[in-house]
Amino acid sequence: MSERLHKTLAHAGIASRRASERLIAEGRVTVNGRVVSDLGTKVDPSQDAIKVDGKRVAAAPVRKTYLVLHKPRGVVTTMSDPEGRPTVAGLVRGLRTRVYPVGRLDYDSEGLLLLTDDGDLARDLMHPGSGVEKRYLAKVRGRPDPETLRRLARGIPLDGRRTGPARVRLLRPGENPWLEIVIAEGRNRQVRRMLQAVGHPVQKLRRTAYGGVELGTLEPGAYRALTPAELRRLRRAAASS
Repeated sequence: MSERLHKTLAHAGIASRRASERLIAEGRVTVNGRVVSDLGTKVDPSQDAIKVDGKRVAAAPVRKTYLVLHKPRGVVTTMSDPEGRPTVAGLVRGLRTRVYPVGRLDYDSEGLLLLTDDGDLARDLMHPGSGVEKRYLAKVRGRPDPETLRRLARGIPLDGRRTGPARVRLLRPGENPWLEIVIAEGRNRQVRRMLQAVGHPVQKLRRTAYGGVELGTLEPGAYRALTPAELRRLRRAAASS
């Protein structure tokens, strides 16, 4: 798999990415015997002979990072925020690699958020047609009746397009109950908008599962690595799209 030359040098422990760019610009790096000074050069570390000052650079094993984070309410699902609000980046400080969120959870929602540096898997999971299931718990205003739950399950119009089939279950009857909702789409703020459209605005929203990965007892603000079995389930979910 090809990547930019300065990233390959950084991954191999030669220098930081910025310092690696300087090495390239100074003409101290060769690829397959030719001096390379173009910072946009891409290489395949497993195939190309890369040298710095005449010394061969050993290809570093590529080890990807896969995390599940319990995003608390009041945290933005970005790595930086121009408004200065807390971000998920602040919850994963100290990692030796830079990870990015897979999709989003809005500011007022909490629950399971995947983070990874595996761009291919993230792209597959977030693809509009991926069909990866996400499960939510929603506390709503009012008393949804059985017909309302059936409407949500069949799909309702949003932005001129009907939502796909969902699984909806009333967890506790009464005023302002909790619902369990499983969807296989990823429209912006979809669960909140679906419930708003049927007259039961969300008061609290928590994502509890994504592609077979469960939030479990993970505390708000805490994260852990995915298990090999969870990663296999995610890959199968992404590949089935």
